[in-house]
Amino acid sequence: MNYRHAFHAGNFGDVLKHVVLARILEHLKAKPAPFRVLDLHAGTGFYDLAAAAAARTEEWTEGVGRLYAEGTMRPVALAPAVEALLLPWRQAIASANDGARLLHYPGSPEIARRLTRSQDRLILNELHPEDHGTLAARYAADRRIRVTGQDAWVAARANLPPPERRGIVIADPAYEASDETAKLLSGLAESHRRFATGIVFAWYPVKAQADANALARRVAALGLPKTIRIELTVRRADGKLRMNGSGIFVVNPPWRLEAELRQILPALQARLADAEARFPGGWRLEPLTGER
Repeated sequence: MNYRHAFHAGNFGDVLKHVVLARILEHLKAKPAPFRVLDLHAGTGFYDLAAAAAARTEEWTEGVGRLYAEGTMRPVALAPAVEALLLPWRQAIASANDGARLLHYPGSPEIARRLTRSQDRLILNELHPEDHGTLAARYAADRRIRVTGQDAWVAARANLPPPERRGIVIADPAYEASDETAKLLSGLAESHRRFATGIVFAWYPVKAQADANALARRVAALGLPKTIRIELTVRRADGKLRMNGSGIFVVNPPWRLEAELRQILPALQARLADAEARFPGGWRLEPLTGER
């Protein structure tokens, strides 16, 4: 309940999370049938990078700020093939900023709103009362969107399976509470059991690499069909005091996603790496389980 994403919006963890989310949404749109987005930890959906919270940490300057020139909306161009894959994410950022400066960052609800179609539906859940109120007010006029204020995994049980039988569940917990990891593991298993045809997407921070590896082993032990691990670190992950990278577990990933990520991840890692660190980090993409 204490976590506020406004302090961290647009950081390198958000860049990885939202680039991958944008690619998955593009794959879901490849079929005309409608789908549903269930965002379990939605935050406020939209962030002012000049506001006090973002200005206090300036984490965005080491994230999305590295992909644009000196706080402007002028992209720092990567290889053409990579830029083609980043285009939906870039378009969501452009539509959130109406001037020459990079002043706003769209969270996962806003990215999903902008990249979905009229036939698709979104459920945005946020427990924090103030952030829930902001989220509900922001999306009150969009009839495709319903906003709830439940515990994340209660919201998952209440909304799965969706009528469309297609879509994505997004889990992005703060990992502040001692039982957060256990809830994530049980939530992943139950969400897949209820929505076996859907994609389940779970973000996690990387502080110490050993802890991230232990979490990956626990996810693999769930025995879910086709689960991949995506990870990007900006410096050596050898401590517990700060976030050195982040990762995502994706259950039922679109079949072309891995090939796309093998182009995207090295390009992002090279751009986001901590220039002052002795060891600049790295990236990984590996299967945790195969298809049954």
